[in-house]
Amino acid sequence: MPLYKTLTVTPDITIYIWKVIESESELSEGIKLTPHCQKRIDGMRSELHRRAFLSIRHLMAEAGYVDHDLYYDEAGKPHLKDGNKISITHSNHFTGIIVSSKNEVGIDIEKQREKILRIAHKFTPIEEYSTIANTDALIRKLTIVWGAKESLYKIYAEPGLSFMHHINVKDFSFEDESTTAEILYHGDTSSFAISFLEFDSFTCVYGIGQS
Repeated sequence: MPLYKTLTVTPDITIYIWKVIESESELSEGIKLTPHCQKRIDGMRSELHRRAFLSIRHLMAEAGYVDHDLYYDEAGKPHLKDGNKISITHSNHFTGIIVSSKNEVGIDIEKQREKILRIAHKFTPIEEYSTIANTDALIRKLTIVWGAKESLYKIYAEPGLSFMHHINVKDFSFEDESTTAEILYHGDTSSFAISFLEFDSFTCVYGIGQS
C-alpha cells in the first residue's frame, strides 16, 4: 500500500499522505464503512473519488482509527469521537489527513495548474503579485495561498466566510516553507501558523490554530 509520506509536525500533530494507485477492489480490502459512509460512496459516480475516499480510510488506519471513529457536523466538518482533531483532503491521485490532539488543524492538497491564474482575483488581491515575472513561480505561489485559505476555511467552518475578505495570508518565500495567517470575521481575530510542501507538481498546505 503506497503510504506516500508521513510528517511528524509536532509530538501532537501528524500528517499522512497517500498516493492512490490501487484499484477500488484493492482499496476496499480490510475497510469497514459505517452505513452513512457506505451511502456516500455508493452515490459517487467517479471511480477516482471512490478510490480516494477509501484511501483516506487507510490513512485513518495509519493514525489508529477506523471509519466508525469519524463523524461529520452540520457544516460538514469531520471530527474524531475521541476528541482529537482531523482534517481531510484529496486532489487527483493524492489524499491526506492531519490529526492533532490539541490544536485545531486544516489541510489541503492542490495540483499546480495554470487555471489558478484565471481565478486568483477571486481569492487574493492579485496586484500584490505584480513583481513575480515567472509564470511557474506565480502558479506555485498562488497555489500555496489558495491552499492556505482552504485549510483555514476547513478549520473555521463558518457560512459566509470569504477567502478574499476575511482570510489574510502573510507574504512568504518558497524557501521558508511557512508563514502566518489571520481570519477576521464578525469582529473576532484568529491566528494560524501555515506550512507547505511541494511534490510531484502538487502542493500540500496545512494550518494550525494558535492559542
